[in-house]
Amino acid sequence: MVKTKIAVLVSGGGTNLQALLDAQGQGILKSGEIVVVVSDNPGAFALERARSRGVEAVVLDKAAHPAREDFERSLRELLSQRGVELIVLAGFMRILSGDFTAAYDKRIINVHPSLIPAFCGEGFYGLRVHQAVLSYGVKLTGATVHFVNEVPDGGEIILQKAVPVRRGDTPEILQRRVMEQAEWKLLPRACELISQKLQKERDGR
Repeated sequence: MVKTKIAVLVSGGGTNLQALLDAQGQGILKSGEIVVVVSDNPGAFALERARSRGVEAVVLDKAAHPAREDFERSLRELLSQRGVELIVLAGFMRILSGDFTAAYDKRIINVHPSLIPAFCGEGFYGLRVHQAVLSYGVKLTGATVHFVNEVPDGGEIILQKAVPVRRGDTPEILQRRVMEQAEWKLLPRACELISQKLQKERDGR
């Protein structure tokens, strides 16, 4: 059975990408295959993570593609050439346009480090999310995998997992707990679920 071809878009260190690569190696992600990793940052360590596993790593540099239209045109060409069916945003710091997300309806997913609809939307990313969680004093946070549409963090929720907030947490400590207990578990599961679904649709089952 032909596996669903996956592209992972990254901008930084690639810890979520590593979770996906590990899940693929362990057979947790078995219906899909990561065929290319794309970064808008030539210095992203995620590119090295991909290369070390024999996965193609491509840079679409911000300097070479300053306009979103140019970047997305190049990205669509790249994805089309490789037959990509599912796109995973894993620490990708560009907002994709409504035209782009509509072209890949229910085929782009993102992991966000909170329980959407809390602490999400424009301006909520990275440590900012965990700082806000601690400032508000909530007792539970977590992560959400959702489909991507034209609204930042506004697409349909696929999976969520709660993580406790503990006394003495710093944003960095909380970030690590959310990654380990939620993000790194949810993202491979979501990729497998959607890869299976796309596989069945392709095979007419």
